[in-house]
Amino acid sequence: MELHDLMRRLHVKNDSKIVLLVADGLGGLPLQPGGKTELETANTPNLDALATAGTLGLSTPVLPGITPGSGPGHLGLFGYDPLQFQIGRGVLEGLGIDFDLGPNDVAIRGNFCTIDAQGNITDRRAGRIASEIGAKLCTKLDQIKVPGVEVFVRPVKEYRLVVVFRAAGLGGNVEDTDPQKTGVPPLAPVARDDASKKTAEIAAAFLKQAREVLKGDAPANFFTMRGIDKKPHIPTFEEIYGLRAAAIAVYPMYRGLARLVSMKVLDAGQTLDDQCSRLAQAWNEFDFFFLHFKYTDSTGEDGNFPAKVERIEQLDAAIPKITGLGPSVLVVTGDHSTPSKMRSHSWHPVPVLISAANCRSDACTSFGEAQCLAGGLGQFPAKYLMSLTMAHAGRLEKFGA
Repeated sequence: MELHDLMRRLHVKNDSKIVLLVADGLGGLPLQPGGKTELETANTPNLDALATAGTLGLSTPVLPGITPGSGPGHLGLFGYDPLQFQIGRGVLEGLGIDFDLGPNDVAIRGNFCTIDAQGNITDRRAGRIASEIGAKLCTKLDQIKVPGVEVFVRPVKEYRLVVVFRAAGLGGNVEDTDPQKTGVPPLAPVARDDASKKTAEIAAAFLKQAREVLKGDAPANFFTMRGIDKKPHIPTFEEIYGLRAAAIAVYPMYRGLARLVSMKVLDAGQTLDDQCSRLAQAWNEFDFFFLHFKYTDSTGEDGNFPAKVERIEQLDAAIPKITGLGPSVLVVTGDHSTPSKMRSHSWHPVPVLISAANCRSDACTSFGEAQCLAGGLGQFPAKYLMSLTMAHAGRLEKFGA
């Protein structure tokens, strides 16, 4: 029996409220051997109080040693095996900006970048241009025509964009054009199977025109393609767990992830305070809330250890606004680790904190990687976090006689 079948069979309804607070890229590393991680360095009295009364552990997003993207990382937290449900980031970004993806659509996540006179990438994110600049560039790109294909170009946020190709016979299995490093040119779009050759040809034709269209712009004078895919069929969150679920996220991709599993996506402003206020407003309407905090990840990717510490402390300051609502279960974790020492996502297990009335408390008294290693939850695959959460909420029946 698969995990989802078991959850469908065992879930029951009650009045419990669950909050899943995801600090994106939460896990970290010390800058020096024997030092403290960003989470361990931060002053987090509220999280530490929850850790003392609750249970800690570490989750593995995909498999040991595998570095996950944000999509697989979040799907694991939602209880969807990332190896079974592989979804391109283009689909998630498209859904995140409310683009209605159809069966003939291929969605692509784009990153505006800077290339030099030799065509080599000098900045993979074009200096993190402002959203209004990205929107103007998308308007220019949206004028490009490719014979036999409908093309849609939409801004997402800052340097991010979505490109959608609509035509019959398109496959979504095409390699990214982002080489993931500077000093080299963007890659060519290459089909991984015969069904996607047409898509790769369309992408190449579009990129050729895009280079001409953007050549006079600075710093965003080109863009790379990532996460090229078609929208898959995926079972809904409510179908599996019997939960009325809401998502409160600022960045489109995470809104898209929630929409993919049929959570209700709530508008919530741009700040953590706004998100907490929206949580309070919607408290009586839903059973489960996915609350996403982005900036622990972006500061890690920037290699800014002190800034990531500061963002963790900002998250800690918001905890009383959540606990004041009286959740039956509060889970605090990340979708993956983003150590500022590495300036990227990593394979390191992710800290997990579960706070509930029926927790089996362990000896941990603070929320950090070393304490989580000694925590009562142990180390476990992230896809089991939802079953643990449902159990702590009293929403799972006994299995068997």
